[in-house]
Amino acid sequence: MNFTRKRRPFIVPMNAMSDVAFLLLIFIMLVSLINYRKEVKIDYPEAVEAVKQANDKKNLELWVDKNGSVYMNGNPSSLAEIENTVGDLYRSAPDTRIHIIADKDVPFSRVNMILEILQLLEYRVVTFVVRDSGI
Repeated sequence: MNFTRKRRPFIVPMNAMSDVAFLLLIFIMLVSLINYRKEVKIDYPEAVEAVKQANDKKNLELWVDKNGSVYMNGNPSSLAEIENTVGDLYRSAPDTRIHIIADKDVPFSRVNMILEILQLLEYRVVTFVVRDSGI
């Protein structure tokens, strides 16, 4: 007994392609909404004249909220951790800019503690981040 097979043209099912495209679209939208930078809610002090700095990936951000808590790149930190991190940073990449972002209601003595650490380490690339008052 001889069985003959009819040759049919190969057809790619297109109904599944729309499902895959829709899932890819959802995935791309969700990934693009993720904000990797951690920020601390503070009320910026105002400045009459602000100097704009280039947004560089080699920045270390030190946040001080109105309660006086210190954060390094959005994570709670102690002054000893900041001293160790800045010391290591100075040895590995001395041109890294440190941004000090403090709430306008925080006592200056709390910001001065950070400045004293930076002064002891002789770190010179420091920026204070303020909001432009628009004057």
